[in-house]
Amino acid sequence: MEKLKSQKYKTIISFFMLTVGVIFASYALETFLIPNTILDGGVTGISIIISKLTNIPLSILVLILNIPLIYIGYKNMGRGFLIRTVYSMILFSLSLSYFSYFESITEQILLATVYGGALLGIGVGLVIHFGGCVDGTESVALVISKKTSFSVGQVVLVFNLIIYFVAGIIFGVDRALYSLLTYFITFKVIDFVSEGIDQTKSALIITEKGTDMANEIYKRLGRTVTRLKGNGLISGEKEVLYCVLTRMEIYELKKICNDMDESSFISISDVSEIIGNHIKSNKKTQQIIKRKKK
Repeated sequence: MEKLKSQKYKTIISFFMLTVGVIFASYALETFLIPNTILDGGVTGISIIISKLTNIPLSILVLILNIPLIYIGYKNMGRGFLIRTVYSMILFSLSLSYFSYFESITEQILLATVYGGALLGIGVGLVIHFGGCVDGTESVALVISKKTSFSVGQVVLVFNLIIYFVAGIIFGVDRALYSLLTYFITFKVIDFVSEGIDQTKSALIITEKGTDMANEIYKRLGRTVTRLKGNGLISGEKEVLYCVLTRMEIYELKKICNDMDESSFISISDVSEIIGNHIKSNKKTQQIIKRKKK
């Protein structure tokens, strides 16, 4: 009973913070960035370009263009991610529509770039921290990362550079450069808020249910796990799991650990560099796991 109440309380808090994050992000876009033709990255950036050229409401474009990416995210992250993301994106679309009637806070481009980027970073950082998503670009980047040697961060950066290049052709080089500056500001603020913009993270999990938890992590996140034997000074024999994952997967990892073993201990750290072959979920690793089971 207590566990159910605690889980319900956490769910309410997470959706409240998702709401706050979405409001911050949409307010930053509509009152700082868009009036000064400063673009965000990802699907939102593409939506802004199309909206500027066609006068189609940004709120509609953001929702429509993200639909296929939501499905990709669901296939890779599961039902919990789908619920939080659908909620975040619908609310994001409604908030953009609402704040589009607000006047621009400032016409000074540098001020709009700095403060708009910072406020956008706070909003997106909160959404990411509580397991949601307002831009499906990272879902696609996650899929590409699993099938190639590129990291999620590298895929997103290349994608955004293409967007800013197109923006430079359409709106002028200065707008593209201001947009790129906004992107880096937003990037660093998300890092501060969500503690996870460094795309690669390492997780160390100490548990009594190592085998079951490792299988569940592979099943739901597609991440292979290294298992070690541990011995606690007081708690006795334990299993230690080590895996490398992305910031988008941290929320789901915590949920897996909490659902399977409430007494588990989790330590998450930044990974500045990976040397060697990082094993990801693909056909080859699936075949290896099947052979080991046999």
